[in-house]
Amino acid sequence: QVQLVESGGGLVPPGGSLRLSCAASGFTLDYYAIGWFRQAPGKEREGVSCISRSGAITYYADSVKGRFTISRDNVKNTVYLQMNSLKPEDTAVYYCAADYRPMGCQTNGYDYWGQGTQVTVSS
Repeated sequence: QVQLVESGGGLVPPGGSLRLSCAASGFTLDYYAIGWFRQAPGKEREGVSCISRSGAITYYADSVKGRFTISRDNVKNTVYLQMNSLKPEDTAVYYCAADYRPMGCQTNGYDYWGQGTQVTVSS
């Protein structure tokens, strides 16, 4: 069964850090670009970051640039999102998704989605 499972969310004060993980089962991530998305209550889903299958190409939304870092470990079949200097406006459910794409990455057209993990930034 093809599955993506996010973990690492939680409650953190402003300025804190979290590392989200996206683990794949039932398929190998080697052939997939991976994206991280978030959706806050009452807002549309936003593409936060993505990484190409090789890891050579990454993208960050302006709202997280310089604070978030995406990385992947194809041996562990896992992609990570390191989030530093968190702000209350980063509060959302974070999803990872896989896109069967030979090169690059983008924030639409994904094939598989995880169930999401809640990130809450609050004092």
